[in-house]
Amino acid sequence: MSISRRNTLALIGGGAVAAASAYVGWEVTRDPATALLPWSQAGAPQDPRLRALSWALLAPNPHNRQPWLADCRTPNEVTLHARLDRLLPHTDPYGRQITIGLGCFLELMRMAAAQDGYRTAITPFPDGANPQALDASPIARIVFARDQGVARDPLFAHARTRRSTKEPFDTKRSVAPAAIASLANQARPGARFGGSVATADIEFWRRLTTEAFEIEFGTPRAYRESVDLFRIGRREIDANPDGIDLGGPMMEMLRLAGLMSREASLDTSSFAYKGAIDATTANTRTGMGYVWLVTPGNSRQEQLAVGADWLRVNLAATAMGLAFQPMSQALQEFPEMKRLYDEVHRRLAPEGGTVQMLARIGYCPDVIAPSPRWPVSSFIRTA
Repeated sequence: MSISRRNTLALIGGGAVAAASAYVGWEVTRDPATALLPWSQAGAPQDPRLRALSWALLAPNPHNRQPWLADCRTPNEVTLHARLDRLLPHTDPYGRQITIGLGCFLELMRMAAAQDGYRTAITPFPDGANPQALDASPIARIVFARDQGVARDPLFAHARTRRSTKEPFDTKRSVAPAAIASLANQARPGARFGGSVATADIEFWRRLTTEAFEIEFGTPRAYRESVDLFRIGRREIDANPDGIDLGGPMMEMLRLAGLMSREASLDTSSFAYKGAIDATTANTRTGMGYVWLVTPGNSRQEQLAVGADWLRVNLAATAMGLAFQPMSQALQEFPEMKRLYDEVHRRLAPEGGTVQMLARIGYCPDVIAPSPRWPVSSFIRTA
């Protein structure tokens, strides 16, 4: 969450600042100690499967739930399952977005394995798929085979620097139309890529994505699902390096001043609630272009495949220096969002199909830290 230093100091008041000791100054400037280590440790394991998985865990995924469980008990194989305790039943009731996140994971794993000289044969949903809900059935079975001739993907070079940028973009810096054409090259047959940097489209999507966030915030069970996943301050982020991380000096000061907590965030009259809305809409109102992916149907196989394309589009944006943030709220399938869901589909899929992903693009003036991650050992079964 982005909150300016000036506004923070005004809110917590001069008394709180004056009372801050040297300890408080030290406390608010500390980064998480362990939650970011997986970004630097990717590629370290000796087993080629674990090495690929250590990269795959850096993939984008909804609400940073990291919903993957990898069974490595069979030599040269990985069986990927969804973590059923990491689902989002209110905002993603059918597990569509979670499945897309697992598709991102599989594609980054494939890239990492190829970089290491291994070909991966991926069989999606080998035991069948349930379109209504994710269950304990395998998401995919992956067989690793040594092959020094396997093609390396140049996009893999950007895996460590890829971000989902939840900060305002530079509204004085436009995105060239050629960027859309370049990103379109990453979508493979099966999904339709679209995008625009036209002024009228930018204004439309800014309005719609802002309204979608307001609907999510105004729907108690949907908003509560996000609040329950808040990790406030470095200690909580280190203890549970998933969910929505709210860190940095300003957030630590708000926490210490008693102005930021999960309880306060649920109070619609509180600073925490209003600040969350302000910070979110500061982002939605600065999109400088938008991109999307549409599939002909909405099968589990299509969702998994679109995740691979989405990762590739994100990595390609990173290679171009473009900031990238998914704007999936209007695509959520709960009743209160249906009006905007239908509006998006009328605009982007008038002849049918499912709009699977939507993102804003632009340029961010700030350096963005990576999102926290659990270590590879936390989701591997070897015995």
